[in-house]
Amino acid sequence: MASLEGRVVVIAGGSSGIGAAAARLFARHGARVVLAARGAERGEALAAAIRDAGGDARFVRADLSRDADVAALMAETVRVHGRVDAAFNNAATTDGVYSQTAEFTEEQYDRAMAMNLKSVWLCMKHEILQMLKQDPPGGAIVNTSSLNGLGGAPGGALYSAAKAGVLGLTKSAAREYGSRGIRINALVAGAFRTPMLEEAIARAGGAPRKAFARSRHATSSSRRWRGSAGRKKRPRSRCGSARTRLPSSPDTR
Repeated sequence: MASLEGRVVVIAGGSSGIGAAAARLFARHGARVVLAARGAERGEALAAAIRDAGGDARFVRADLSRDADVAALMAETVRVHGRVDAAFNNAATTDGVYSQTAEFTEEQYDRAMAMNLKSVWLCMKHEILQMLKQDPPGGAIVNTSSLNGLGGAPGGALYSAAKAGVLGLTKSAAREYGSRGIRINALVAGAFRTPMLEEAIARAGGAPRKAFARSRHATSSSRRWRGSAGRKKRPRSRCGSARTRLPSSPDTR
């Protein structure tokens, strides 16, 4: 990784799992990291650990599905550091996992979409506005999606729908703002043994292992499709002008 010395990086959903790992890595390479999440205890502890290791990190408590909280996060980042150079939008919830499509409640739907999709849009909205007006303008944004978002998986309809939405948002925004100096891409993540995944496994009472087997098979099958001449083709994902070959690891992160 190239030196990120002095760069200001916001990590939304950065108190554990993939976000926490990214925070440590960015800080190790010289970035000034701003962590945001709902869990203040874990977030403050991570920021303190990064500072103890010689890095620059601070934590801002925020419900990333609320516009006012995301606006306050951006305002605090700019107050302290003057700008936003990069952002990693990684917030997610296990609502919308391990139930059949017709079994979810409206409340579960709203929670799943609020944290897995709306939060990404709100963060991008405020990050883009800041990146456009700062001097010099520009920046880079990465949004966490999932292999589930590429084709769905049994028992993960809401999660899959939200993560597919993240890909749509990312591609649209990349085309809108790429010519204005803002690069926007998506991380299509496979399965990582994170606290969020452990929580899902505990809630499902062990059922996830069977669900993983089914969804992995479904995801692998969805990676190949037949063209009009019957020839098998591999799908590709495009975000802006970047073309990325899709990974083959399992579905949830």
